[in-house]
Amino acid sequence: MLVTISNSNPDLRSKSKGHSRWEGDPQALAEELRKALRGEVQFDSGTRALYATDASNYRQVPIGVVTPRDIDDVIATVAISRQFNAPLLSRGGGTSLAGECCNAAVVMDMTRYLNRVLEIDAVAKKARVQPGCVLDDLRHRANRFGLTFGPDPATHSHCTLGGMCGNNSCGMHAQMAGRTSDNIHELDILTYEGIRMRVGETSEAQLAAHILRGGRTAEIYRRLRDLRHRYADLILARFPQIPRRISGYNLDELLPEKGFQVARALAGTEGTCVTYLEIVADLVYNPPKRALLVLGYPDVFQAGDDIPEVVAQKPIACEGIDERLIGYMEKKHLNVRDLVLLPEGKGWLMVEFGGETRREAEDHALRLMRELKKRKNPPSMKLYDDARQEQKLWEVRESGLGATAVVPGEPDNWPGWEDSAVPPDRVGDYLRDLKKLFEEHGLDNPSLYGHFGQGCIHCRIPFNLKSHHGLEQYRSFMDAATDLVVSYGGSLSGEHGDGQSRAEYLYKMYGPELVQAFGEFKAIWDPQGKMNPGKVVHPYRIDQNLRLGTDYEPKEPATHFAFPDDHFSLAKATLRCVGVGNCRREQGGTMCPSYMVTREEKHSTRGRAHLLNEMLRGNPLRDEWRSEPVREALDLCLSCKGCKGDCPVNVDMATYKSEFLSHYYAGRLRPRTQYVSGLIHIWSRLAATMPASANFFTQTPGLSAIAKWAAGYHPNRHMPKFAGRTFKQSLRGRRPKHPNGPRVILWADTFNDHFTPQVAQAAMDVLEDAGFRVLVPKHDVCCGRPLYDYGMLGIAKSWLLKILQVLREEIRAGTPVVGLEPSCISVFREEMPNLLHGDEDAARLKDQSFLLSEFLSQQDGYAPPALKGKAIVHGHCHHKSVLHWDSEVSLLQRAGMTINVLDSGCCGMAGAFGYEKDHYDVSVACGERVLLPEVRDAPADWLILADGFSCREQIEQETERHALHLAQVLQLALKQGPKLHGNILDIERRSSEVPDAGIPFGVLAGAGGAIAAAIYLMVRERS
Repeated sequence: MLVTISNSNPDLRSKSKGHSRWEGDPQALAEELRKALRGEVQFDSGTRALYATDASNYRQVPIGVVTPRDIDDVIATVAISRQFNAPLLSRGGGTSLAGECCNAAVVMDMTRYLNRVLEIDAVAKKARVQPGCVLDDLRHRANRFGLTFGPDPATHSHCTLGGMCGNNSCGMHAQMAGRTSDNIHELDILTYEGIRMRVGETSEAQLAAHILRGGRTAEIYRRLRDLRHRYADLILARFPQIPRRISGYNLDELLPEKGFQVARALAGTEGTCVTYLEIVADLVYNPPKRALLVLGYPDVFQAGDDIPEVVAQKPIACEGIDERLIGYMEKKHLNVRDLVLLPEGKGWLMVEFGGETRREAEDHALRLMRELKKRKNPPSMKLYDDARQEQKLWEVRESGLGATAVVPGEPDNWPGWEDSAVPPDRVGDYLRDLKKLFEEHGLDNPSLYGHFGQGCIHCRIPFNLKSHHGLEQYRSFMDAATDLVVSYGGSLSGEHGDGQSRAEYLYKMYGPELVQAFGEFKAIWDPQGKMNPGKVVHPYRIDQNLRLGTDYEPKEPATHFAFPDDHFSLAKATLRCVGVGNCRREQGGTMCPSYMVTREEKHSTRGRAHLLNEMLRGNPLRDEWRSEPVREALDLCLSCKGCKGDCPVNVDMATYKSEFLSHYYAGRLRPRTQYVSGLIHIWSRLAATMPASANFFTQTPGLSAIAKWAAGYHPNRHMPKFAGRTFKQSLRGRRPKHPNGPRVILWADTFNDHFTPQVAQAAMDVLEDAGFRVLVPKHDVCCGRPLYDYGMLGIAKSWLLKILQVLREEIRAGTPVVGLEPSCISVFREEMPNLLHGDEDAARLKDQSFLLSEFLSQQDGYAPPALKGKAIVHGHCHHKSVLHWDSEVSLLQRAGMTINVLDSGCCGMAGAFGYEKDHYDVSVACGERVLLPEVRDAPADWLILADGFSCREQIEQETERHALHLAQVLQLALKQGPKLHGNILDIERRSSEVPDAGIPFGVLAGAGGAIAAAIYLMVRERS
């Protein structure tokens, strides 16, 4: 039970107590919805848990979730919900920071189907979109006409126009275009009563005509007119005249001078009044050329002081960042290489100018520089002329939320006072007073950054939201902070809305009369009070419905992984996700391939993290490790580790999945495909004794179909062919080329040993050419990478211990271990120190394990053999996410190659994932997003390069090309350089040929041995 803390506004407190729990029959409601809707109706515990929170401090389990397929579904959902008297909430990207996107209501997720750009009128500069349309989709379409939608939050790759309209979002380019509400032309809306209206600017004559028509629509217009008349003077007197007034409702839009703009009045109402069915947005000119000027100051406060002079030059964006944000980024290794681009200082302004030409944009920047240089102590200045550097710096700024949320060695930081806004000419003073306030309340010194050009300040604060004292401190700070911003003539919210985080304090900003007016405005549209109740109007207190609170006590089960970066707690690890939703983007980066294909929340990193946390809470998910909703959500996780690299808070879903599956299957038989794929090293060893017999089963038509069925593989897949002789077998009797050279261990992983020994041989040639004595372990050792995909962690741990035993002398001697398969080296870097936490040899091996490109790039004096070729390059997910991908790119460029590095994300094969029957369609869809079309379109004189075995298999099985490993490309340079000779396609084909296994023999013996080994390992796993 949450603590009850006194409130300085007792009248408001009495209203916040009035929320009643819905007492209807959820199953009857769901049944009626299923009868009427084409879209999905999900009232199960898993889906309800999935939508219980957003990016805020709050959590409310919904009644159920509807995914409408079309507008008719939305209309039916509202009608049936009204029939059952059930509350309603429309949801976009789910990134709201104030709690407005979670409620005990029927949640309509608009993003999966209602996401289209319906029309762009370039002449009128208008766009017509559905509410679930992603902002970047609109911007990309509009950009073809030299136009854009101006507001652009940092979540632009995945936030929706409906959500932006609901929250009145802004972003950095609101500097040139204003808030979302300023860019709304018309709305097609639906009330809870079922009244559908198209609203926008309304002349006095049109208003009178609407009222004369009679009926419910006329009543709405009449009451809106009367509301305006009653409160016009107060609106003019109390509404802050600042760029970022987001708090409260936009009642000023009803004034005659604003054109009685009903659509803009409904923008920013946070789903509390109506449902948006369609949005007509204004588009603005998009300057094709940009110039970025960064100004450095002794501190962020002095940067704030300069805002009036800077914005006088009409920049299209003006952002501020402080040294603490930079320090957090360095601690998290986030964009570290880009931080050196900043000029000298401890506080910075990033000022962007636009123009028709680069010269025009730079002239604006140079004019500001000249004005600033007239001072006695001007700031340091740097005008950038490299578009790539400019993009890198904007990525630094956009990383703000993630960089400040979960920082190693720092307490967790939370929203709550993360977007206050003041007049832009008061930014410096407000920042100083805010810093004093932090100090007075013992809240350390949060990073201060944000949209300084419009007076909006972002910060995340180390509130303790789990203890009585912490909640008292939270409320005490919020009371003081709201007083402070109001004293500056500012707004409680400058971008994210009021929701539950700030609505309790609206009376301070507007006075009780206007707060009453907000209530009347909501009642005009929603007289039953069923639209997102408890948010903005008659709000819950800030300390109700907390995700944490004094009763937060998740289970802390024993785990295989130690989770040392999360205080040795899986529960803490699942709280890493702050809900920002980068995993819901549909293009760019690696995270999250399954969401990019399915567009389902449960198949995003965020959705999975929330479900795992809900599992540990135990309500509504009650089956702990045997939870089917959690298993289903994790089923399409490709264990790509894209989230570990791309997520701003480094959620490591591959590890969480492995931990969960280890417990889910404890004492149970697993699906047969897990024994086949998870134990591939065992089967490969058996096959190595009779490769022809193994290939007889897997490659012969008819028999191969049976083999694939037995393995649980899709019939369209081709099972890889075993090599006639493994790489290790080929080394028998071979003498080292450089017996006195520096020692290096070449890690012969299962795939490059048993399936593509030519890759391992190429690596040996390259290392020996570099002067190394190459050692290959003779013992049977394997990192066990496939075991982690299925949670076979007991076996995985024993195999790692064997590796440490076999390599102990070399490990302690500091001998580097060089691997070829990125996923194997990631075991040594990631899983091993987590699974064997505290083992010093494991820590040593982690530090001296390298991929081939990493190792060669670190060798002083090493120059790769020259090769004047061209290549399409696809990076393995683990390589890009948790290893050093830049080394690969740099090495190829140093060799003289012209390369096209694809932003292709995950290939979709992901180990055995893409072979499995139930995953085949998702696997191919992942590949078809970028990689496979690019490979098919690649010119015949370009090589295809991919280091991952599964990546090469996906390419070979779904296109007519054959990809090479980096080692093979360098080997080609040694043998044929500096220019490739012959047909590239022939070179690829020869390089990918598997040595023949000869005539099959011992077929029955091989089959019997495989069956016996399978039975033994199944028994061992169950025990």
